[in-house]
Amino acid sequence: MSTTLLFHPTPDAAYGFPNARRLAHVASPHQRIEVWETPQLGRLFTLDGRPMTSVGDEFIYHECMTHPAALAHPSPKKALVLGGGDGGAARQLLKHACIERIVVAELDGDVIGMARRYLDDVHQGALDDPRVEVVIGDAARYVDTTVEHFDLVVFDLTPPDSPAAGLYSRDFYRHLKRILTPCGAISMHLGSPHFHAPRIATLLADLRACFAVVDPLSAHVPLYGSIWLMAIASDTLEPASLFAHDVEERLVDRGIEGLRYYDARLHAALFALPRALRDTLGVRR
Repeated sequence: MSTTLLFHPTPDAAYGFPNARRLAHVASPHQRIEVWETPQLGRLFTLDGRPMTSVGDEFIYHECMTHPAALAHPSPKKALVLGGGDGGAARQLLKHACIERIVVAELDGDVIGMARRYLDDVHQGALDDPRVEVVIGDAARYVDTTVEHFDLVVFDLTPPDSPAAGLYSRDFYRHLKRILTPCGAISMHLGSPHFHAPRIATLLADLRACFAVVDPLSAHVPLYGSIWLMAIASDTLEPASLFAHDVEERLVDRGIEGLRYYDARLHAALFALPRALRDTLGVRR
């Protein structure tokens, strides 16, 4: 039986996808996991009714969450993905020939199982790549106890108004800095400026309090019903300042092929936010 799959980014807004068909439903100890088939975006999954990833447009989100930060780093070797149980972020990071190790710290083992069963087109085997270690459990605990250092940290978590709220905090960012290499960076999704502007402004202010450079970027993600903001934060890297020829050179040197959204020509445009949005969020450039 088909239905209209509705999402409510705020109590006063809704959007959805007609003729959706639910393929699976798992009530894990942590959340409600559902997998849907839709005419518009193909297969997708939700957590507690929130849209997470769809086969039809995941490449937009995952490419923007990984490549701009990874290419800003001269040679990233280790990456930590917080959440990311669908495997999409790990898949993109593995495209960088210099990457030697990725840790995916996913709270819910049932998300990993769901991805392996239903989302082959998203992870494309990345979760079973020998360079990838999947760690099931609380990401904050992993950060507190690990003795490793990482060049990149990708926040591929549920939004800040979810059980992951504690990881979107100055205290946690400071803990992360302990395990970042000197040229390290974090990449974080922030939300929709149309639906979550005050929350995004707070997130950016907290990042600026902990990192010397915070560069917001944006892309329209159909599954999320809006332009979606992300940010890269670092004490040393300035991804927004990369020239197109620098991006192109690193894409070639690292053997990165098959991207569907991000490339050298798009790089600078990702960081070019409209003036009204810059004013709303307190972005200075």
